[in-house]
Amino acid sequence: MTSSGTVPGLLAVIDMQRVFADPASPWATPRCADAAAGVRRLLPAFGDRVAFTRFLAPREPTGAWRAYYARWPFALQPPEAELWELTDEFADRAAHVIDTATFGKWTPELAGRVGPDGRLVLAGVSTDCCVLSTALAAADAGTEVLVVADACAGVDDDSHIKTLQVLDLYRPLIRVTTIDDLLAEARP
Repeated sequence: MTSSGTVPGLLAVIDMQRVFADPASPWATPRCADAAAGVRRLLPAFGDRVAFTRFLAPREPTGAWRAYYARWPFALQPPEAELWELTDEFADRAAHVIDTATFGKWTPELAGRVGPDGRLVLAGVSTDCCVLSTALAAADAGTEVLVVADACAGVDDDSHIKTLQVLDLYRPLIRVTTIDDLLAEARP
């Protein structure tokens, strides 16, 4: 890729937050640092076409979320709590942040940033939860989705691999790719 090369689409960096990066967290994603390294490689190819997302707990869980947060009460913290912050390496790079209290990040705001005929490139954590939920919703909306396998991480390696295999079944709506293959698409 040349220094002026760009990859088409919007890069959505899913939930690169302290709660998933901190090994002491109940929600630690073991290979979060590997996903972060992949994200760092991708950022220059997207310029300002990047959106970071954050998963946040709702003020008051409703429906099935009540049982979820009964299982994970540590997470019932306000949006400004440290655990919800983006990791230090991305906090200053995140010009655009989308907050949701849902696994899926395919919100009207994200859809608007992608556009009706755009392409969504996904990286981040966790492959088997928020990346998966976002990819499926975006594909259902008719958006081309690329999931960058080596810029994502799951709750464990097996779940990561199995989720990528499931996502690949959705071709051509969803395509699993690698950092190198995606960067090879860069346009000067």
